[in-house]
Amino acid sequence: MVEAGGRRGLGRGLSALLDEGVIAPAPAPATGSAQAEPATSTPPGQELPIELLRRNPDQPRRHFDETELEELADSIRQRGVLQPILVRPAPGAPGEYQIVAGERRWRASQRANLHTVPVIVRTLDDAEVAEISIIENVQRADLNPLEEALGYKTLMDQFNRTQEAVAKVVGKSRSHVANALRLLALPEAVRDHLVSGRLSAGHARAVAAAPDPSLLAQTIVKEGLSVRQAEDLARRSGDKPAKLRQGGSKARPRKDSDTHALEQDLADILGLAVDIIDRNGAGEVRISYTTLEQLDDICRRLSSSGEV
Repeated sequence: MVEAGGRRGLGRGLSALLDEGVIAPAPAPATGSAQAEPATSTPPGQELPIELLRRNPDQPRRHFDETELEELADSIRQRGVLQPILVRPAPGAPGEYQIVAGERRWRASQRANLHTVPVIVRTLDDAEVAEISIIENVQRADLNPLEEALGYKTLMDQFNRTQEAVAKVVGKSRSHVANALRLLALPEAVRDHLVSGRLSAGHARAVAAAPDPSLLAQTIVKEGLSVRQAEDLARRSGDKPAKLRQGGSKARPRKDSDTHALEQDLADILGLAVDIIDRNGAGEVRISYTTLEQLDDICRRLSSSGEV
């Protein structure tokens, strides 16, 4: 565990964490181990054999662009690894180290045929590792919107963090975190567009408010709509009278701006799509979920006396 001051450093960014405290000593690399590039290309500090480093299975980043990795490998061949990789002693694997921040550099270093890499060794618990991993990737804009949302969800589910606490530790607003979490409720086809980059986070937020997110996403991609155009299209589709339900019930009445605003407020708090159906003062509030974990979270929030 780092001291309280170290944890407070998380909110100021990854660089604050790396600059604080004393670096724990790492074992010297085995005799005969050498780097592919000249020794002067690597900043002074500790180094470890690259085979002793292990990736973090809970790393929020899932996608690594092949072209970018190769470009980084080329840079490492020329200049070495300019920023040390942050690691901790690997749980359950004596003598090995788990990567906390810097997996992309580690992957590229392997492509560059390095035998050792510069590291900073810290003793960190699982919650701190999760926080730092998300902070590094968010600050570098390395995560796609879904990876970012899943990282926030991990902090909330595994380490009992509130949206407010997550926002504080990653240096974002609570509404940003809430909007990110809403993306997890999108249909799989829409999430695929997000991961591939065909849709931006702004597009996805507009899609989430539409009656048929998949259809709207398809239209955005096909026609190359801007975020503003997507928002306008989502608004128009939401104002259309709904089809008659089976059983002969009447179409939903048009929603006024106050109802739309209330839906947005609730969606921001819950991180899920919310639909309010008001019929002259009586009606329904519908919360959409796509996984049992989200349903469990809804039940926990409704049964808790704490913050929703």
